[in-house]
Amino acid sequence: MIEAPVAGSVVAGFEPVRDAFAANFEHQGEVGAAFCVHLNGRQIVDLWGGASTPGASDPYTADTLQMVMSTTKGVVAIAAHILAEEGRLDFDAPVAQYWPEFAAEGKGTIPVRWLFSHRAGLAAIDRPLTVEDVYAWDPVVAALAAQRPNWEPGSGHGYHALTYGWLAGEVIRRASGMSVGRFVAERVASPLGLEFWIGLPDALNARVAPQIPAPPPTPSAPADPFIARLADPKSLMHRAFTNPAGLFAAANLPAFRAAEVPAANGIGTARSLSRLYAACIGEVDGVRLLKPQTLERAMRTEAHGEDLVVGYETRYGTGFQLSFPSRPMAGGGSFGHYGMGGSVGFAHPARGLSFGYVMNQMLSPSGADPRTTALIRAVLACAG
Repeated sequence: MIEAPVAGSVVAGFEPVRDAFAANFEHQGEVGAAFCVHLNGRQIVDLWGGASTPGASDPYTADTLQMVMSTTKGVVAIAAHILAEEGRLDFDAPVAQYWPEFAAEGKGTIPVRWLFSHRAGLAAIDRPLTVEDVYAWDPVVAALAAQRPNWEPGSGHGYHALTYGWLAGEVIRRASGMSVGRFVAERVASPLGLEFWIGLPDALNARVAPQIPAPPPTPSAPADPFIARLADPKSLMHRAFTNPAGLFAAANLPAFRAAEVPAANGIGTARSLSRLYAACIGEVDGVRLLKPQTLERAMRTEAHGEDLVVGYETRYGTGFQLSFPSRPMAGGGSFGHYGMGGSVGFAHPARGLSFGYVMNQMLSPSGADPRTTALIRAVLACAG
C-alpha cells in the first residue's frame, strides 16, 4: 500500500483502486481530491484526501465542495433530457421556437440538438463581453441571439466551451420557466439529495476548495498543442475561450460561484456526481432520472471527427461527451463530461458503473488526464 493522505472506503476486492488514488498524490502532483464509484446503484468506492490548498492544514474531505468546470455540461444535458421526456423540449425543433430572438443572422432553422452537440457554429462571440455581463446573464444571451455563426451550422462541429452553457441554459429557461440552476436544484439534485449547484448559495462558500492553476510545463517538455492554439489570437479556439474576458481569472471569486455559468461553474462533490450518473442508468433509492430509451437516444453519436475549435478528434452525443482518445472515460459505451483541469462525471450503462472525480489541482487539458486514467483502469480491473 502506498502511503498518502487518503481516507474513505472501498468494498472488498477494490483495494487496488485505493492504491491508485494514493499513487496520484505521490506521482501525479495531486493536492486535494475525491473519487466515488457506484456499481448498479450501490456505492462501492468513496475516497478523498490531501489538502484544500497547497501546504495548508485544512484537509480535503468527503464534504469539500469543488468547482468542476465543463463537467457541468453533462449535468445541464441531463436537465434537458428530463424536459424532453416530459414533452416540454423537442431536440429536433428549431431553437427559435423557444427563443424567437435566436433566429437573427439566418439561424431560424438551427435545431436544438445542434446546440447540444456543438454543431451550431456559435463557439465564439464577436461582441466583447465582461464578467459582469456573465453575472447578469441577459447580455450574453442577447449577444448569442445576435451572433452570426462562426461556420455553416451543421457542416461540422467545434467545442462550444463557454457558449454551450448559455445556449443550452436559455433554451431550458424558455422551455421550463426556470433558470437552469433552479431546474437542476429542484428536478435533479433535490430528488437524489445531491450536493451540486449551478449558482452556489453564499453560505456554502467556506466549503469550496479553490482551484489551483495547472503548473507551467517544464523547459524540456514538448510543446503543448492546446496551449499553442489557445495563445494564437487568430484561432477560433482563442476567441472561444477568451470572450467573455476575465472569466477564468474570476473562477475562485464568490460572485462567480454564485452566478449561473452552465458550461463551467457547477460546484459539488465526487459522491454527488457518481450518484447522479448512477441515477441516469438505473434506480438509486427509488429515483431514476432518465428512461432507458431517453438514454439510448442521448448516447447516439451526433458529432465525431476533427473538432473545428480544439483541433483534435472529439465525439458528442446530445449534450454528452462520448469516449474519444483524450477523454476516454471507461471506453466505448460511456457517456458524461470531463471538466478542464481533470474533473469528470460519467457512466457506462452496460457495466452498471458510474464515476465522479473532483480535485483542486488542475492539469493541462491536453491529452487524457493521468489521474483519472489510472483510477478508471483500476476500477475496471477490479470489476472484471
